[in-house]
Amino acid sequence: MTTTSVLAAESGVRAADVTYAAASGVFSITWLMIGLPLLGAAVLLLGGRRTNRWGHLLAVALSWGAFVVALVLFVAMLGKPSEERGYVQNLYSWISAGSFKLEAGLMLDQLSVAFCLLITFVGSLILVYSVAYMEHDPDRRRFFAYLNLFVASMLLLVLADSYLLLYVGWEGVGLASYLLIGFWNQNSAYAAASKKAFVANRVGDFGLSVAIMIMFVQFGAVDFQSVFAGADGASQGAVTAIGLMLLLGACGKSAQFPLQSWLGDAMAGPTPVSALIHAATMVTAGVYLVVRSNPIFNLTPDAQLVVVIVGAITLIFGAIVGCAKDDIKKALAASTMSQIGYMMLAAGLGPVGYVFAIFHLLNHGFFKAGMFLGAGSVMHGMNDRTDMRRYGILSTVMKITWVTFGLGWLAIMGVPPFSGYWSKDKIIEAAFVGEGWRPWVFGGAALIGAGITAFYMSRLFFMTFHGKKRWEDDQHPHESSLVMTIPMMVLAVGSASLGLILGPTGWITDWLSPVVGHPPHDEPVLPVPVIAIGTLVLVAVGIVLAWARYIREAVPQTAPVGSLATRAARRDLFQDDVNEAVLMRPGQHLTRSLVFVDNKGVDGAVGGLAAFVGGTSARLRRWQNGFVRSYALSMLGGVVVVLVALAVIR
Repeated sequence: MTTTSVLAAESGVRAADVTYAAASGVFSITWLMIGLPLLGAAVLLLGGRRTNRWGHLLAVALSWGAFVVALVLFVAMLGKPSEERGYVQNLYSWISAGSFKLEAGLMLDQLSVAFCLLITFVGSLILVYSVAYMEHDPDRRRFFAYLNLFVASMLLLVLADSYLLLYVGWEGVGLASYLLIGFWNQNSAYAAASKKAFVANRVGDFGLSVAIMIMFVQFGAVDFQSVFAGADGASQGAVTAIGLMLLLGACGKSAQFPLQSWLGDAMAGPTPVSALIHAATMVTAGVYLVVRSNPIFNLTPDAQLVVVIVGAITLIFGAIVGCAKDDIKKALAASTMSQIGYMMLAAGLGPVGYVFAIFHLLNHGFFKAGMFLGAGSVMHGMNDRTDMRRYGILSTVMKITWVTFGLGWLAIMGVPPFSGYWSKDKIIEAAFVGEGWRPWVFGGAALIGAGITAFYMSRLFFMTFHGKKRWEDDQHPHESSLVMTIPMMVLAVGSASLGLILGPTGWITDWLSPVVGHPPHDEPVLPVPVIAIGTLVLVAVGIVLAWARYIREAVPQTAPVGSLATRAARRDLFQDDVNEAVLMRPGQHLTRSLVFVDNKGVDGAVGGLAAFVGGTSARLRRWQNGFVRSYALSMLGGVVVVLVALAVIR
């Protein structure tokens, strides 16, 4: 048995200590978690139309099978001491080049199993929901194949024991999201949205690939254990460069500033895809990458600071955008951007925030998936209309959707005792820890973000389910079938209770501490009761303002012009315009210049030389015409040339 300790040090303090043993017994089935959904994707794609009748059922069953495996491994880990819950399973020898050798292996510990449970449980509920949601789609079998591929890729990402294998899962998630966002690609706008997501993610992927290259140069290895063990002896510049490149990768995958522009357009995909991307899979990958790399970030305060800044900007950015969106899915997408910003902010704070970043991620998985499925239920009853200005008082005709969505609404705002309260408030408290200007700026941003979140989520909830009827008489909104509402009910129960189960009991802290370090007992610059009361007051103000604006006053069916700030928020704070001005246009000019230089310079020189040789040859060929007098004339010319040359030389 080979054991390895993963150490993370901050100022000489041992922050995390896990012993990884070779997987044996029940832990030897870890690979099955990835294998089952991957098998489903393969059968449905290769089986073609022959699987149309039962393919979706196979996909659902295999996804639940992966959850059962995750649950078995989780229960088995509970029976082990906390420091012995790490296992490595080598699958095969992947790369062997000189002194560099890399095994394709899986790493199971407290952090990865938490993600596995979230991905497989919430993902399986979304697959069940999709059975009814996609019932009449002629390509339902292909849709479920892509969902299985998405789940398998995400599981590979969180179970990989090296950055290189993580990168394979990372790209698999990118491919699956491209296929799913553009699933209805007969609509050119949807196809463009999937391409936009794909391109934006490639920018982040470039950062991750550069980070892996730096690791290889610095440590001669890219597996987690070797990299973490060698990070303590690396130069500050190298560790900071790795941290910043990892952050760039995280920004692309988790839609963080400045690579967030793709997330809103990604709502073009079917609603279950939105739920899967926003709750259990894709956008959480960046947070996982930063937290998994905690031994690196603990050594580089500069990279940590940049992570916190990115998180703070994104949480405010997303919250402002969410205030002006009338499309229910795009408002939820802006909300996801903001909530992931909270997680990134916490992850950048170091050991004081790692646990709470993951805690909020788990809670967010439940309430955001529930709200996206609720939005899909509303759209299902409203003939796919997404404009909230054409909703109103749906609580009277869609009671299950109203209740389940309402529990998610309370959870995301952080109203006690619902789940968001236990995790978001911890992040706000952690943001107020520190010295100098940082706790005031970052804590203030997190606090203000809570108030704005309450406003825009209440706006969404009130415009959809309350107020006066604003839909046309030919529409007949109705509750969805049980196949769709049962997953929503399960997620609503999680939204209400998961935080209460994991937070006050200290269970989540005890579970994750061996991997990410135990949060130190640092006191915030403001007393905790003051922060808690201030947060609740801001949340209450946000709810009251939304009530006054969207229930007490009539909601016009056509959006008013609005203030400059409102118009800017509707256009996503001009993020597309900035990208076009800063990246796209200069890129186009650069490529056109290179094409010109290539055509007129490189190709021109080569082509000109070829033309000269060809032309000269053609002219010389005219002398080879078979007439003796021509040959005699050429010989006479040659003699004259030679004589003239000799005369000149003399």
